[in-house]
Amino acid sequence: MPIRAVLWDIDDTLFDYTGADRAGLARHLEQEGIAERYGSPAEALARWRRITEVHWARFGAGEVTFDGQRRDRVRDFLGAPRLTDEEAEVWFGRYVAHYRTAWVVFPDVVPVLDALAAGYRHGVLSNSSVANQDPKLRALGLRERFEVLVCAAELGISKPEARAFLAACEALGLPPHEVAYVGDQPEIDARGARDAGLTAFWLDREGGTGPTPSGVQRIAGLARLPELLARDTRFGARSGIR
Repeated sequence: MPIRAVLWDIDDTLFDYTGADRAGLARHLEQEGIAERYGSPAEALARWRRITEVHWARFGAGEVTFDGQRRDRVRDFLGAPRLTDEEAEVWFGRYVAHYRTAWVVFPDVVPVLDALAAGYRHGVLSNSSVANQDPKLRALGLRERFEVLVCAAELGISKPEARAFLAACEALGLPPHEVAYVGDQPEIDARGARDAGLTAFWLDREGGTGPTPSGVQRIAGLARLPELLARDTRFGARSGIR
């Protein structure tokens, strides 16, 4: 069966999250007067990202709320476990203000969305929250490109759980074998989508050396996506969808 819709990840797929995080955190720590505490900006970012992964995993497992994982990230990063919720939220808010100034869409995104607009429906499945991702997509000028925006915080289910991908397909009103998923994480995005029955694309912008999961198409950028989508769901014969 032909692919009729594409579901997209957002961070580090459509939007340069890593670049914005790096620039925003460096500016924030400088403004807070604590940049020297963490050594170099690269060391500060590495610590921030490690802590983020830990608490994001807790959120994905349902152990903490979306806002709760943010507060806990701040406490761990600062080494200040006694920070109140309000204090942690205010600190995180100051960081977000700097982070937002560095938001940028990857240069291949709009051309590919334009190229696919006439032939495919589009939606988003993110492990974040609608309250976080909807304003981001609007600020980046992308929100109107997507029929649906499905997020883990509202679903109560996170990628790579098959139910998250299936919920997004249901929001589009399509079976999973008629939907492709594009994301930057080989396990959370690509393997999760594959296991849920979607056509899985791993967008490996960094050119990593890790193995490609079986049944997953690995791409270095989005330029070839229109060509690959025009084939059947397992990259075989050409389909007739347009």
